[in-house]
Amino acid sequence: MSGLWFGVAVAKPRFGHGIAHTGRLSPPTATLIAAAIAKSIELSFVTVFVAFLGQVLSRRALVKKSKGITISEMSMRGWVMQPGTLITHWETVRYAALTFLGLIALSGALIAMLYTTASESLVSPKLKMGALEHRRLYGKVATQFANERYIQQHCQTPISVLVDAEYSGSTCIAIEHSGQAYHNYMQYLSNWTSSISRGMGSDDLSKRPAPLAMLYDNTTVQGSWVFVQNMTELSKKYSPDGYDRIVLNITMAMPHTGVFGAMRDPVNHILQPQDLEGLGQYDVQASIPSPVTNVLCASMQPEELTAIVFSEWPAGNGSKTNLTNWPSAFDIPAYPDWLNSTSVDDLFGFGEKYGRRPPVFPKLPIPYNTVLNVTGWFTDSIYLLATSATGSYTMCSLRASLTTKCSTHYHASLSGGTMDTHCEDEKDELAYGKSYGNATDGVINKDWATVAAEWARALSLNAGISDGAASNARLLTQLIPTSQALDPSLPSIAEALSVLAGSTLLLSSTDSPFIHFWNYSTTVATLEEPQYQSFRATLRTKDFASGGTQQWQGIFYVVLFLTFATNVFCLVYFLLRHGLVTDFIEPQNLFSLSLNSPPSRALEGACGSGPEGEQLIMNWHIKMDQEREHFYIENGQGPPMKRKPTRPLDFEMDTSPIVNTYTKLSSRHSSLL
Repeated sequence: MSGLWFGVAVAKPRFGHGIAHTGRLSPPTATLIAAAIAKSIELSFVTVFVAFLGQVLSRRALVKKSKGITISEMSMRGWVMQPGTLITHWETVRYAALTFLGLIALSGALIAMLYTTASESLVSPKLKMGALEHRRLYGKVATQFANERYIQQHCQTPISVLVDAEYSGSTCIAIEHSGQAYHNYMQYLSNWTSSISRGMGSDDLSKRPAPLAMLYDNTTVQGSWVFVQNMTELSKKYSPDGYDRIVLNITMAMPHTGVFGAMRDPVNHILQPQDLEGLGQYDVQASIPSPVTNVLCASMQPEELTAIVFSEWPAGNGSKTNLTNWPSAFDIPAYPDWLNSTSVDDLFGFGEKYGRRPPVFPKLPIPYNTVLNVTGWFTDSIYLLATSATGSYTMCSLRASLTTKCSTHYHASLSGGTMDTHCEDEKDELAYGKSYGNATDGVINKDWATVAAEWARALSLNAGISDGAASNARLLTQLIPTSQALDPSLPSIAEALSVLAGSTLLLSSTDSPFIHFWNYSTTVATLEEPQYQSFRATLRTKDFASGGTQQWQGIFYVVLFLTFATNVFCLVYFLLRHGLVTDFIEPQNLFSLSLNSPPSRALEGACGSGPEGEQLIMNWHIKMDQEREHFYIENGQGPPMKRKPTRPLDFEMDTSPIVNTYTKLSSRHSSLL
């Protein structure tokens, strides 16, 4: 058993689902069983080792030509059974510890003292992070990316379609959009405040506070700024003569939230933190595409906006637009009319050349206000027009796609989790592009524009149509850059819009494919029954396993090995000796032997205080009165006892069963054992 226990310590097996609240053994039960086995091994070792010492010393005492045994050697039994005697009877240790048998006995005592500690350190199951595993995991796919109808249907609200058939879903999702977006936005602004107070502001986008969000109220999500462009160079490139246009092109990647559900799916056999008394955790890196938003903003002069602001058109001059009548009540040319050309067609990709019509805004917003354009023929973007405090105008486009340049990281524990993206790292073997080599990066998703339209309205980004002066719009317009470089002390309007829109990416990727396209019927956006899809991943889990948790605990391998080796050594000894002799070192046997032995001057004065000094190292032999077949112990190698017993015996002594053994052993030569 000690050999098996040592093997378990060396192998360091992981028990996975075997030890968990949902497994075959609960953690407390497993710990108790391990402790019980360790204690039984310790007790059996002590029993075997004490028997070994008794056999060695008894045989030596019986052999006539041996040096016999000493009282200090007889005390070795106590070292193992009562380790405290190593201190309380240190004088016996002084005389016996340096002998060959003494060293063996001393090591046995140390092993007996440390065995349960060694077992607890190296064998008893404990929570440990495992090695990195390369696995193929599976998750359920139910809908396309950015399916607005699916998102609304799964919004949690007590107002069902039976109560409000037309607006139940849209009302619920509008509240969710605003709640999630503002929560994320405030945390982002708080991070900015902390960054500025510590003097860590920067005009380098990669060193500015990262975008963040919250998933299911217990998972912190952190995105990445990707495809970073030089703002100054971009602004100069698209500045017309005589006007320093300010251009911002900000792209933000967020993790794919499908990982959250996949890691909890029973098909992947992953222990959850609650399965391990709340102490479990795991880390996964998934090779799946990441959703991204691109926010492109450009400052524009009033005359440049004439082409895309309805109130500036001859047909719209003097018109009164509002949320109710815009745009349905006004005559705006429909496709295939590509509308007016603008000075920013090449920047935003407007016109027949790019297959995208420019937006049409209802009016020029007053300072601190914003208006939207979220309608259009097969639009893939939404547009926002903002007016700063100084009356300058900035137009922004927002669109979304999936990138192949990232992988998704997820860490889970009972207290919550973290999810983030790892992007644009050539050494990242789990970047989605390396799993799906022919995937096209950055294809704009037109469905997201519908999701974003609901989001933008929920955040009052179109309140400027009626000069609503929404608080959100006021703050956004205060973040409009005033130069062709990022302000180290303020986020830009493009960064702010990205963070606000981050929650739409999380909603859009929930239950969506783990690949970059919809590989089911193109006529169906939602599956009746979710289907499993696989993806490459690396996984590290914390579960119960044997083995030490600290490097210094490796010293206990010596204890476990010596226990096993000593047990084997004792077994071989017993087998080679062909039977056992009476263990005269056992207290009851030694008492009987001493009581029936003649007095000895060698121990004069020891009857009251015990032997001491040289008395501890005097040699003693066990001899036999051949005539009476009576055993007794005597100092030195004198002749057999001839004297009469000093006390009367009114009984006849029985013949001892060791007579034959004594006859064989007494004539042998001495040995180390």
